[in-house]
Amino acid sequence: QVQLVESGGGLVQPGGSLRLSCAASGSIFSIYRMGWYRQAPGKQRELVATIFSGGSTNYADSVKGRFTISRDNAKNTVYLRMNSLKPEDTAVYYCNEHLGPYDYWGQGTQVTVSS
Repeated sequence: QVQLVESGGGLVQPGGSLRLSCAASGSIFSIYRMGWYRQAPGKQRELVATIFSGGSTNYADSVKGRFTISRDNAKNTVYLRMNSLKPEDTAVYYCNEHLGPYDYWGQGTQVTVSS
């Protein structure tokens, strides 16, 4: 059974930083595309960043240059480093594991950017 557990969310002031982690179990982590998505109140879930098994990455335009996704296959963990946070980054952040027809989600972690 695949399980994704996010951690690292919290309250941070504008301009601050956070690092989210997502620990995966129950799958061959290294072959999956991993991603971070977010959903703000009243909005649809949106892609933040993805990282493929080979290490290539993609980012939403709104986070380019501020967020960095990385993965440690030895630890079955994907990270999202978030710098220069803005109030509009406030959302529940979800970890995603994807390969072909398989799609798995974590429970989400709240990130609130506010002074």
